[in-house]
Amino acid sequence: MNSLLQAFSCLDDYDPDSLPVDRARELILSLVETVSGRERAFVRQGLDRVLAEDVIATMNVPAHDNSAMDGYAVRHAELASAGETRLPIIATALAGRPYHGPLPPGSALRIMTGAIVPEGLDTIVVQEVTKCEDGMVVIPAGQRAGQNYRRAGEDLKAGEAALKAGKLLRPAEIGLLASLGQVEVTLHRRLRVAVISTGDELCAIGSPLADGQVYDSNRYTLWSMLQRLGCEVLDMGVVQDDPAALEAALAEAAKSCDAIVTSGGVSAGEADFIRELMARLGEVAFWKIAMKPGRPMAFGKIGDAWLFGLPGNPVAVMVTFYQFVRPALLKMMGADPAPLTTFQVASKVALKKSPGRTEFLRGLLFQEQGGWLVQPTGAQGSGILRSMSEANCFIVLEHQRGNVAAGEMVCVQAMTGMV
Repeated sequence: MNSLLQAFSCLDDYDPDSLPVDRARELILSLVETVSGRERAFVRQGLDRVLAEDVIATMNVPAHDNSAMDGYAVRHAELASAGETRLPIIATALAGRPYHGPLPPGSALRIMTGAIVPEGLDTIVVQEVTKCEDGMVVIPAGQRAGQNYRRAGEDLKAGEAALKAGKLLRPAEIGLLASLGQVEVTLHRRLRVAVISTGDELCAIGSPLADGQVYDSNRYTLWSMLQRLGCEVLDMGVVQDDPAALEAALAEAAKSCDAIVTSGGVSAGEADFIRELMARLGEVAFWKIAMKPGRPMAFGKIGDAWLFGLPGNPVAVMVTFYQFVRPALLKMMGADPAPLTTFQVASKVALKKSPGRTEFLRGLLFQEQGGWLVQPTGAQGSGILRSMSEANCFIVLEHQRGNVAAGEMVCVQAMTGMV
């Protein structure tokens, strides 16, 4: 692609000064691609990483027909349709210690969960409904054929794809791989992402604040969100509002990183240089989004590194990261970049909203009288980070939506499990 602007200029709804949220996300995802490079790693090291190739089951899981419960293995045809059935208990089968001897007709096998079920037996009667008397098990009527019986290959059959390439490995997937005896997996390499904070007003934590200074929180927030995504983070510190210093930092980051995430310096102030430097060193696709918070956000490319120029306000940094950077990085990692799950909940209070932009309110999702409700977490200024800490969801008010009445349904994105 020779020019991002040329690629977008032919689109009917392309407006770099005010791009709708959904369109901005769509355009970003249309450009970024999965990075090249793979590595083999021990299965435990695969947590929160992305599979680069299918994992094929080399065995059935479970490997044998086995019992799902502690109880007695019997032949269903030998159980009475009415009244109790009394069968002699011949032996016991334990998990890892199967019973190999013959089971005479009209008898029962004491069996434990996970134990192999001998051929010919087809039903497991749970011990809680039985009685034992003089070496006999007493089984009540009403047992279903095949109950509590796990078939070999019921979970996975040999030769099937247990996990597909592109799967993000969570604890359940790690356990599944272990159940197949998988020692190593092939993963997409980790993304390398540079983080840069910009601004003369920023002070390093641990140092006393001078007049007009604030502590640099954005770099720590971004580092944490990137760590949750499993990225290798290059922390480039705070760069002052000096074009030459910023240009050098961006050029250096572009040499070794897949993506660069900056905070601050993308609005229209006299000391906001990110957009200008992006255009000089590379290309800028757009620089403003019709949203609140987070309107000034630049997206482009410097060399081979995609650059996300986020706003300077702490809440705007988190909102724009989750809505745009996160899905883009997931796609670059080789994972599904599907947007965050949304659902509808009634608003506890009335909300003010003007059509023409998407608004993300920090919300508190809670239960009241058996139903779910949501309400904002107090003041919604984009610099009020405490309200983000108190929130457990975003209330998403769509682009064309106006005021919301109390009790009206609103769209919610739960933060739990976000990254």
